[in-house]
Amino acid sequence: MNILVVDDEQDLRYLLEIELTKANHLVVSAADGLLALEQLKQKDFDFVICDIMMPRLDGLNLLRQVRTFSMVPFMFLTARGEEMDKVLGFGLGADDYLVKPFAMAELLARVEAIGRRSVYTKQNKQIVIGKLALDADGCQITLDGKLLELNTKEYLLLKFLMEHPGHVFTKAQLYEAIWQQDAYFDDNTVMVHISHLRKLIEDQPRNPEYIQTVFGIGYRFKKAGNGA
Repeated sequence: MNILVVDDEQDLRYLLEIELTKANHLVVSAADGLLALEQLKQKDFDFVICDIMMPRLDGLNLLRQVRTFSMVPFMFLTARGEEMDKVLGFGLGADDYLVKPFAMAELLARVEAIGRRSVYTKQNKQIVIGKLALDADGCQITLDGKLLELNTKEYLLLKFLMEHPGHVFTKAQLYEAIWQQDAYFDDNTVMVHISHLRKLIEDQPRNPEYIQTVFGIGYRFKKAGNGA
């Protein structure tokens, strides 16, 4: 993968470059958020590893800007361990969060795991099911040719379901897949997002064609070419 490492600690940037290169990744580094933002606008990366506390532009505000044009996998590396930092980071669309000091083996394992999911996504860039069309490259979903206005989590949830048509997921599985934090499972959060998506894409939200309820288990997305 092409990986961007963003951290104002030079020694840590150097160490990550060495270890990630040993793991057969191509690594570019930036010393602050503004430099990283310039890199991300100029080049396609497969993964970003980023500190939160940095001069000029911190990691959270960097991610906030990046999510306006890219869904690149994003891992926070930071010495700050407060719960609100984690909640805010995941809410902005972060994929993972690792607190310093950390074991390099764990970081590499997490990078590989998220990277595998990213590769699967890239292999499923264009998906059409009924009147819905997913363009993963453009980070957009259209309904009957009209662009749906979705926030980050709505987009990720609908995209995830479209990539797994016919597969039944529990609310907990959907929460872990989209919010990336099974320990904070919130049943109501999933239900609210599903309800809003149905209002956007279904002709009859109470009798849904696309996002179907599997009673006692969870939800599934219709398969292409049929109603089940």
